[in-house]
Amino acid sequence: MESLEVACAGVINMAKTSSFWNGRQVLLTGASGLVGSWLVEELLSQGAQPVCLVRDRVPDSRFFSEGFDKKVTVAAGELEDRNAIERVINEYEPATIFHLGAQTIVQTANRSPLHTFRANIEGTWNLLEACRTHGKAVEQIIVASSDKAYGDQKVLPYTEDTPLQGRHPYDVSKSCVDLISQSYAATYSLPVAISRCGNFFGGGDLNFNRIVPGTIQSLCKNEAPVIRTDGKYVRDYIYVKDAVSAYLTLAEKYKPALCGEAFNFSNEAQMTTLEMVSLISKLMKKSIAPKVQNSASGEIRNQHLSAKKAREVLGWKAKYGIEEGLAETIDWYLAYFGKKRIG
Repeated sequence: MESLEVACAGVINMAKTSSFWNGRQVLLTGASGLVGSWLVEELLSQGAQPVCLVRDRVPDSRFFSEGFDKKVTVAAGELEDRNAIERVINEYEPATIFHLGAQTIVQTANRSPLHTFRANIEGTWNLLEACRTHGKAVEQIIVASSDKAYGDQKVLPYTEDTPLQGRHPYDVSKSCVDLISQSYAATYSLPVAISRCGNFFGGGDLNFNRIVPGTIQSLCKNEAPVIRTDGKYVRDYIYVKDAVSAYLTLAEKYKPALCGEAFNFSNEAQMTTLEMVSLISKLMKKSIAPKVQNSASGEIRNQHLSAKKAREVLGWKAKYGIEEGLAETIDWYLAYFGKKRIG
């Protein structure tokens, strides 16, 4: 009898979780990106009705290769076009918005800061202004900031009270995104909550300049992984499925008392770049020494986050350790490279 009660309780808990999203109109920016594609997949599995603002069709993105674009409403447009954003919000009346869209590559931002500032900063104020003027149905807006918004700090780990002081282009763009979001929450009571995560990794990241997919690709080709820094830069790494869980939890637990609040999400297991490459090599059973170029510039040396607030306020914690997440990630890329030439 007891086991039946436990089983029924489990069914009820699952129903409560899925009922929040079942039939819910959800707008996503950045749906074709790494985290966006996994978030779309999870929202679909829970019965949501995603509307995805998409600028470019990237065939190899999971969003397209897995056919998610055929299961959602795709609205063509870019973040810099406020008219396009206003139209989407006005016509589809989303209850929940996930603002993940951004130019996310640090080195790209260093080469072309104005493009990054427009996409990230102007794109954010366009979205929030459209919500202010046309978003009567909007119940929560989850804005993706970043640990980069904190900039270089002497005291680590970052907490949500750490000042936002980005200095390099990408970091500055995220500091601004964060502060603009807080401003709209404080001034207009816009239902905004902010996420700050470290470096995402997981299957579907096709930017092979990043250390995780780049290392896996190199080892698959029996080549030496390339490290642009001296290998001693410290980073927070979060598996993409934990990131999806973080975004969903923040939306589900949102209430007026959280308006304008920011939350760090992390498994709190920071690593150096050399440690990350070494772990990937171990999991892939490869012993090829990396090429340490020590040529990177304009990047923060040491970063890691405290997720204490997310644990205590939201009841969230990472489900995947780094090694477990990497194992799944490696499996994804082995399958991907099995279908495509990597030479």
